[in-house]
Amino acid sequence: MTTFDLLVIGDANPDVVIGPVPQPLPFGQHERLVESGSLVLGGSAAIMACGAARLGLSVAFAGRVGDDHAGEFVRAALVERGVDVRGLVTDQELPTPLTTVLTSGSDRAILTAPGCLPATTAHDVPAELLRSVRHVHAASFYLMPELAAGLAALFKEAKINKATTSLDTNDDPSGRWDRVVLDPVLRVTDILLPNAAEAHALTGHPVLADAAGILARRGPLVVVKDGAAGALAHDGSTAVNAAALVVEPVDTVGAGDSFDAGYVAAVLNGYGRERALAIAAVCGSLSTLAAGGTAAQASWGLALESAG
Repeated sequence: MTTFDLLVIGDANPDVVIGPVPQPLPFGQHERLVESGSLVLGGSAAIMACGAARLGLSVAFAGRVGDDHAGEFVRAALVERGVDVRGLVTDQELPTPLTTVLTSGSDRAILTAPGCLPATTAHDVPAELLRSVRHVHAASFYLMPELAAGLAALFKEAKINKATTSLDTNDDPSGRWDRVVLDPVLRVTDILLPNAAEAHALTGHPVLADAAGILARRGPLVVVKDGAAGALAHDGSTAVNAAALVVEPVDTVGAGDSFDAGYVAAVLNGYGRERALAIAAVCGSLSTLAAGGTAAQASWGLALESAG
């Protein structure tokens, strides 16, 4: 049986990244020109998987794409970056998700046609993968309600097989941030990886360190990404901080997912909370130096060197 360091569960889709766009976004059927556009691999889970593979982990992916050209693009892009796709299901009825990312400075608007994402379930994850990994990571919790409903059971099964677990909820398009489904997952999650806005939304607390502490007391170690301000990790009693690298970002799409990959890779390589946080912050920063989420992802050697 093939064994992997990491199994990533979640979303994978093409991203069309366009920008910078003027604000407010003008309509009126008048064509306007922007500086750049690119077609790249997207999806929080897919970008994280590629980042982890770039950092030297053996990575498998489980999720769903449609039986279409977009799905072929996603599958080929993952394989090209060293990710095993035996758990990537082809949906025969629903299309591959599609996302357009409109950038404006360090901010962005994200428009997603979910396609087969809502049809993704825990049953899409091969049982043999759960039995053969050191760590399981899930992303885009609120985009896949059927998977979210079964994620606690998946994580429990992974932990029975001695794997550790992590979750990046990403945004909730509904704005509800439902705890009823999330809290059982947090109880079997070792590392929660929200960004600052998500940590505030999940708790309703305006102070970031306090929000992280509230989440940590619900179960996991909480590792929060805060863009150029760096990152913090809270275990429920104490917090540690790490600075981001000072860079001139080209594209911040996927930076948080590359951060996630860096943190998980550091933990699986035996590093403690403070060092893992520094490595993750470097990975997130470096990923912004090229368009798209995967083009500038760091190697393990570069991440260690840049983290000092």
